[in-house]
Amino acid sequence: MQARRLIATTLCSAAALAALSGCKSKGDIVVDEGVGITAVRSKCPAVGIPDYTGDMTVFGPGAGQTADNIDVVAAMTDVRSQCNEDVGGDKVSAQVSFQVLGRRNDARGARTVTLPYFVSVLQGGSAVTSKRVGQITLNFADGQDRAQATATGTAYVDRAAATLPQDIRERITRKRKAGDADAAVDPLAAPEIKAAVARATFEVLVGFQLTETQLAYNATR
Repeated sequence: MQARRLIATTLCSAAALAALSGCKSKGDIVVDEGVGITAVRSKCPAVGIPDYTGDMTVFGPGAGQTADNIDVVAAMTDVRSQCNEDVGGDKVSAQVSFQVLGRRNDARGARTVTLPYFVSVLQGGSAVTSKRVGQITLNFADGQDRAQATATGTAYVDRAAATLPQDIRERITRKRKAGDADAAVDPLAAPEIKAAVARATFEVLVGFQLTETQLAYNATR
């Protein structure tokens, strides 16, 4: 899947970070009474599902992509991540879990359906630094049209790459007094700071590994 398609619906993305909105928790960049920045963002990556990849529709043979030819539909939900940036080592690891809810149109007989998914790491909103493809299996009991399953994966972020350079940190966190020439200037608006924050921002993206046809179908529904 091309990087340009990995437009994530993330938790506290780089855009939200630059706007200083949302994510007012320990480790994030927050404003202190409008005159400075009091804390620097976490090295743990945000987690999300890229647009159009959170659902998969499997059609039966023959009749094409029509409503009466849908075989199985599945949706990814409850995406969570556990990450501890304080653990030593060159890498920061994020344990990602999610559920897949499936429904089939023909409930006759027991059946298993295996669907592919990916876990990728995105840097700076565009560069894919790693991608792993796995499989999740839905087990439908005889007479049941619904099934669900849970999958987990691990993503790794380079600790050094996720760390802001010291000079950038100092420019962001430097206290500004009312009346200073730059007191009313958002330090994150400076191009070099904005670029450094983007480079140090990572996201873990999970979604179904779709074919071009499946992706196009999701985008045009």
